[in-house]
Amino acid sequence: MDINDTVRVACVGVRGQGNSHIKAYSKLPGVEIAAVCDVDESVMEQRQGEIERSGKKRPAGFTDFRKLLEDKSIDAVSLATPNHWHTLQTIWACQAGKDVYVEKPCSYNMHEARQIAAAAKRYNRMVQHGTNLRSDPAVQEGIRQLRDGLIGDVYMARGLCFKWRDTIGRARTEPVPPGVHYDLWTGPAPKREFTRNRFHYNWHWFWDYGNGDLGNQGIHEVDVARWGLGVTFPTRVSATGGHFLFDDDQETPNTLVATYEFESGGKKKLMVFEVRHWISNKEGGIGGTRGPNSVGNLFYGSKGYLAVESYGSYYSFLGREQKPGPAKKEDGDNWGNFINAVRSRKREELNAPVEEGAISTTLVHLANISYRLGRTLRFDEKQYRCVGDEEANRLFTRDYRAPFVVPTV
Repeated sequence: MDINDTVRVACVGVRGQGNSHIKAYSKLPGVEIAAVCDVDESVMEQRQGEIERSGKKRPAGFTDFRKLLEDKSIDAVSLATPNHWHTLQTIWACQAGKDVYVEKPCSYNMHEARQIAAAAKRYNRMVQHGTNLRSDPAVQEGIRQLRDGLIGDVYMARGLCFKWRDTIGRARTEPVPPGVHYDLWTGPAPKREFTRNRFHYNWHWFWDYGNGDLGNQGIHEVDVARWGLGVTFPTRVSATGGHFLFDDDQETPNTLVATYEFESGGKKKLMVFEVRHWISNKEGGIGGTRGPNSVGNLFYGSKGYLAVESYGSYYSFLGREQKPGPAKKEDGDNWGNFINAVRSRKREELNAPVEEGAISTTLVHLANISYRLGRTLRFDEKQYRCVGDEEANRLFTRDYRAPFVVPTV
């Protein structure tokens, strides 16, 4: 693609985070939002109108993603659909010759994590993962400081996902709202009776569609923790927790502690990740005065510790006296980086390639499997299996609802 060519993007799933995609692309020169796609017609039409009223050309509207892919003039799709759709839609888009920006987590399960990475490679497409901290200059500098030995021998990372999340209550079964294409929304998942809690946003807290807050907000910090430690797959994973305080429809844990062990270059490294849903403290200054949430990472080394916040900043404390060391605050543009790679056709220019996102996403899935089974998992990277635990291995995939079957690429 010529650097001066307009990149025509379709935004898919545009109610919540997908609206952030629209706003991001609207600011980029030489980018046209050519289409929006949403299974809720009212949401689709609202976004079409907003784009038009902003002075831009009214984009085409689709409710069926497969119809959108038939438009050969669309260069890229930007996916902010529920987790259970991410991999299949990415594979379909790659097969149709489209580049893809896919929200985190890029897969719903372990099987899909392998297939989405394989599809990007097989079809030679630019596939960017929505772990957007990888495009923040401050976070990039913080990781370089870890590599350069600022805090010495880094042996442990601690990921924090302390977010104030209230009860979702209980929702009754009701008819599907007018204009909602519920069969398309359900896609690969089992067909259930419609409730408001199984639809907009709260789908995150049901195993049929989501991966809990570890796979929602937490995947950002899991990715940074793995990046900072310089590791790939764990050898052991153990997770405990539960659903505390509230009696509601939520299935996934709102409180979780996951521990990962890694072997890297003959050294053992540790990663501890914690999800909390209610009143909590601050750790290492992460969160500062930003309300009740503390979201970020702490890295511990032989010479000090370094904190990375989810707001595009890092700071360090050195020596036994914990004197303030280097720090930086500057966020970036993961969407802009994606568009640059779409133009250059150089996959190495992607800051958050899906291959890296897929590895980080497996850490989410392994912790959730450990939690659901109530035991420690031993993971064999070469075999891509849990050693001696067929029950765990069966949870690597699901029974897909035809015709929405994630293929082996």
